[in-house]
Amino acid sequence: MITIKEITSKETFTVRQPVLRAGKPIESCIFEGDDLETTHHFGLFVDKELIGIISLFQKINTIFAEQNQAQIRGMAVLETHQKMGFGEALVKHCETYCNANKVDLIWFNARTAAVGFYQKLNYQPLGESFDIKDVGEHYLMFKNLRE
Repeated sequence: MITIKEITSKETFTVRQPVLRAGKPIESCIFEGDDLETTHHFGLFVDKELIGIISLFQKINTIFAEQNQAQIRGMAVLETHQKMGFGEALVKHCETYCNANKVDLIWFNARTAAVGFYQKLNYQPLGESFDIKDVGEHYLMFKNLRE
């Protein structure tokens, strides 16, 4: 049975660390704003095992005109469960949440390897690639939910 439910920021670490921060200390899994009241973390469970995570931050990127924006961060699925549709389910869960909460635009910094995945979900890259220190090359991507 597959379920997606809200979890704590600490609960995300069991997936954040091996997928997004491999070989780095557990402290590297803490993101600024993780514990704000406006931040939401969702976990995807297969039976009772947490295998995927996504975090949604209420954060404005001034590149976009929309007033009500959300940033996706820390989207990850354990390697053993990748390419099975779980990542897509997590992103769509965030979109549903954002639509219900009148968010106009979702944006995020996508790792180069994930750009194609997000394009299949109708997210668009904007501008040139850029490097995030100790993490790697990324592209700014977005989707306007009001179009």
